[in-house]
Amino acid sequence: MTSEIVKGLPSTHGDHYQLNTTTLIRHAARTYPEQEIVYRSPDGGWDRYTYADAYTRIMKAANMLRGLGAGPGDVVGILDWNSKRHFELYWAIPGIAAVMLQMNLRLAPEDLGYVTDHSDAAWVLVDETLLPVAERLAPHAPKVRGWIVMSDKPSEAISSTLPNVHHFEELLAAADADIDWPVIDETSAYSACYTTGTTGRPKGIYYSHRGIYLHTMAMVVALGMRSADTVMLIAPMFHAQCWGLPQAAVQVAAKIVLPGRYMAEDTKVLVDAMIAEQVTVANGAPAIFQPMMDHIKSLAAKPDFSRARLLSGATEPPLSLMRDFYQITGADVIHGYGATETTPLVAVNSGLKPSLRGKLTDEQKWDRKRRQGLLVSGVDCRLVDEAGHDVPCDGVSRGELLLRGPWIIERYHKLEQDTSRFLGGYWRSGDVGSIDQYGYLKLTDRLKDVIKSGGEWISSIDMENAITAHARITEAAVIGIEHPKWQERPVVLAVTDNGEEIPIEEIHQLLCGSFAKWQLPDTVVYVDALPRTSVGKLDKKAMRAAYAGIYLDTT
Repeated sequence: MTSEIVKGLPSTHGDHYQLNTTTLIRHAARTYPEQEIVYRSPDGGWDRYTYADAYTRIMKAANMLRGLGAGPGDVVGILDWNSKRHFELYWAIPGIAAVMLQMNLRLAPEDLGYVTDHSDAAWVLVDETLLPVAERLAPHAPKVRGWIVMSDKPSEAISSTLPNVHHFEELLAAADADIDWPVIDETSAYSACYTTGTTGRPKGIYYSHRGIYLHTMAMVVALGMRSADTVMLIAPMFHAQCWGLPQAAVQVAAKIVLPGRYMAEDTKVLVDAMIAEQVTVANGAPAIFQPMMDHIKSLAAKPDFSRARLLSGATEPPLSLMRDFYQITGADVIHGYGATETTPLVAVNSGLKPSLRGKLTDEQKWDRKRRQGLLVSGVDCRLVDEAGHDVPCDGVSRGELLLRGPWIIERYHKLEQDTSRFLGGYWRSGDVGSIDQYGYLKLTDRLKDVIKSGGEWISSIDMENAITAHARITEAAVIGIEHPKWQERPVVLAVTDNGEEIPIEEIHQLLCGSFAKWQLPDTVVYVDALPRTSVGKLDKKAMRAAYAGIYLDTT
């Protein structure tokens, strides 16, 4: 496809009207001022206010930041949970043409300090409960001019070793409640998020107002969102715009639920909130949805989530998890695919295509739900082999997925050596998969995680999904380990519900229908937990390092 831009007859549209993200909240507050936003309070309880209330605080926060000297092009960081203030800053910071830096509070101080320093962050807003995190990273971030503590306590009740500390609520109270929002060039950065990969330093992705705006439109369509929905933001708001769900919720003026701080091992609060507020759209990883389902199974009365669409990302959701949510609660677990570099939505499996209805058995329908789904409109893709040549979309041929579009990055921030991540204007995802004749994307591996045994590929993702279908296996990961004869062989790491091992013959029996005999794993290692990255993805690099010699030592 040519990259040449051809100029035709000029239109009479308002093409100079800039796509600014602040427009979304401004229009929502104007049209649905009474719509509720429910949020978790610091004491663990719940409170609520309206879009109109939130918008007033958003305008005051923008004026507050201006009063501190923040302005166009300045980077302002946020260290916070999925809170009311975090939501307000999603609009206040970019509304003054500053850049909202999404700070992963789970990163090590050195890495978080690197992100803060590399982005040239001028100010950092930090929740009081995260002051220890800020204090540890501060020595690694000398460019920060000042810190703004967010708390319901008065400033005199807060102690910190941070330099130049301000109090958010006290500054907000003194700020003007009206603002004349600037018209921002839509190609300006709206926010920044840094990758949390397992190799090298975090890499900066800077999202434009235009990209976020168009991504919002695509997400609304993909999830069929409307004002009658109630949207709960479960995925961290510091990670890839919370997958774009805050903006999509505001675009349709849906009711919003902000769960604040919660732990993966205690997801009762999420389930209770979904029941109480009648949540219909939520986002999260299988690492969160599985504990939620475990809690639901313990309830005498099962909740009715028949209107709920649960957008699941980070890793492929196990088929058993999707079945349980549907059969027990009526909820539809929708598999979504994307990356930090793609804003993130690229593909979504939100339903069976009309052309396939009546042609598939129930089992085939469930199997199709494991696919990453159909690419959303506006995103171009290619599948290429190791030489960079396109492979056919026949559902069999596999290649690396390349992507481009208005919300796909074209470069990394201040990173000169990034050409290997792009090919012919496309971003290289590093994901290997196929696209079938109906347009469904199915990923089989990360390029770096591909298992090549005897010259043939083995899909770790498909094997993991099949293994977790075992009633006693709660988590599984499949990694390729060097083998003296076969190049690589798969090793399974599994977590069982009671810590007891399962005979390998049972594992083979689960796999026999989908894998050839030579593909079956020779080794299953039972562990208490699987290592994960700071955003909940399986850390296969750590696993491969831990078991690197397992075949070399035994052969």
